[in-house]
Amino acid sequence: MVRKAELTGDAPTGEPRVNQTIRHESPTDAAAIHALTKAAFLNAPHTAHTEQFIVDDLRDAGALTVSLVAERERVIVGHVAISPATVSDGTPDWYHLGPISVTPAHQREGIGTQLMSASLQQLREAGAAGCILVGDAAYYGRFGFAPHDRLTFPGLPPEYFLVLPFTQSVPRGTVGIHDAFTRERPPLSR
Repeated sequence: MVRKAELTGDAPTGEPRVNQTIRHESPTDAAAIHALTKAAFLNAPHTAHTEQFIVDDLRDAGALTVSLVAERERVIVGHVAISPATVSDGTPDWYHLGPISVTPAHQREGIGTQLMSASLQQLREAGAAGCILVGDAAYYGRFGFAPHDRLTFPGLPPEYFLVLPFTQSVPRGTVGIHDAFTRERPPLSR
């Protein structure tokens, strides 16, 4: 389990500096995280617009290994969720990153970069073997994520299934993620 600690940090070189705190989610943050996640994905392509419900379901199931928020002037402006992943060969300590959300008014200010960096650091410090996500390699490659032929995810083109090993050893197998991501939900009107 990832240890709970207060996190702060500056944006990496090349990113705009913003004043905010990166911290662990508290029990009173759930409604704000739901609202910001909904807003962040409202007009996003390639989504069923259910990310806010995924985060709620992960929380309700006790499956949020890491849940960090970016807070600016006591307002939550970003969130990242990480939950356990399974590998069919039985290799332990792999995790799934997502969803990651930043309020539309604060996108492109380095908040997502800070959340990514802080959450991956939490996994490394906890001794995780690696992290996977579904996304664009052109964006997530800067954090070290890339497609890897040893790990697969059913039904997903391999170029969008990205892997970041924290050790020299990458398992071979099919990755499973929490059923909150695959649960059938009624269509939503945006």
